[in-house]
Amino acid sequence: MPKMKTKSGAKKRFRLTARGKVRRQHAGKRHGMIKRTNKQIRNLRGTTIMSAADARIVKKFLPNG
Repeated sequence: MPKMKTKSGAKKRFRLTARGKVRRQHAGKRHGMIKRTNKQIRNLRGTTIMSAADARIVKKFLPNG
């Protein structure tokens, strides 16, 4: 059998935590910062844990972790 390949787009966007949860960047931080409040911009920094339903889909793209 051939090896399972990781989806290239997924490995650039998602990381798995030690417990197997999926970590992702916040959406809405690419452009248009002038119309967002400073509080919104501040709260969109860093990463967040993905919801369980979406994480299940992403984990299929990352077979090797």
